[in-house]
Amino acid sequence: MPYVEKTPKTWSAICIAIYLAGMAHMGVDAIPDEIGLWLGLCALFLLVLLPCLAVPFSKFVYHRIRMDAETLRVGRECIPLTAIDPVSVQTASQLAPPTTPKQYAASLNAVDVPLPGLRACDFGNPRIVGGGWSVPMGMDSVVIRTRQGEQLRIATRDRAALLTALARATKIVNRQP
Repeated sequence: MPYVEKTPKTWSAICIAIYLAGMAHMGVDAIPDEIGLWLGLCALFLLVLLPCLAVPFSKFVYHRIRMDAETLRVGRECIPLTAIDPVSVQTASQLAPPTTPKQYAASLNAVDVPLPGLRACDFGNPRIVGGGWSVPMGMDSVVIRTRQGEQLRIATRDRAALLTALARATKIVNRQP
């Protein structure tokens, strides 16, 4: 029953390939005569590469979803499956998936900055799970509840697979004595 949401690596691979190809192209002309200049340019262009890789890295750290028989792990947070309300999972799975413009609008409005007045609970919105401050632009999100009534927003790349795995897992957990 384990579920792991795969993280796409296409953007990272493209950025790193362009960086390496550019550095190799410049190195053909510069090495061995001007190795210091070439190393300086490598470092300079690395400063351009790092921001391009920051978003995929933060998605990996804060929105990586893994589930085993007892726990749902989203980013840096662990939620016991016994704490998840199975009715909310069923309700979320019955909702129609949002269109792309609605996904973008929802991700723009899903903010949970750890500052007074900017918390999601201050606006009556669900808390974002995983440790991130918002849902990454264009990612879909699923809202479920805990048995205590707290609403949780989980950023996901595959809404249907996550909800199917959650529904199956909460049924199995609730059947155990």
